[in-house]
Amino acid sequence: MKFRIRFVSIVLLALAGAGCSVLRGPDAGHESKVRTGVARPAGDIAYLLTYFEYVHKLPAGDLVKEYDAVRLLFANSNSDLMRVRYAMLLGVAGAPFNDDTRAVEMLDPLLKNAEGSLHTLAYLLSALIQEQRRGQGLQQKLEALKALEKNLIERDPGALKRR
Repeated sequence: MKFRIRFVSIVLLALAGAGCSVLRGPDAGHESKVRTGVARPAGDIAYLLTYFEYVHKLPAGDLVKEYDAVRLLFANSNSDLMRVRYAMLLGVAGAPFNDDTRAVEMLDPLLKNAEGSLHTLAYLLSALIQEQRRGQGLQQKLEALKALEKNLIERDPGALKRR
């Protein structure tokens, strides 16, 4: 819950930092063949935030189809908008195609261009993916500690009573 509140705060800051680029009309060159299930909001950042919500609500089968479609669109257009969409999909935790390292690499050109219209959103997404990766690492460490504790208890059942 605390993570979501922090994420929403960061998103609001990203929108504020984007300034007028959110108010810009959609660029016809960025129109996607992939349906997002909602009308496209004005501006790339608003569109990408809506897309982020959309992909995180997709059932697993549709998520794989979306990934395949966006991967092909990115290969054909290589636009910044498609780059962010592709990185968003690569960063979906638990997806069979999840690749956090590749997602952050996809965002790297946008992160290096501080003047770019998608820089702030790319920074936000990169930070989110890295936090997600850190959380997964902590979860793995916790599971390893639980397994170690269980193993120690099984070896010496009287160890708990002596504490």
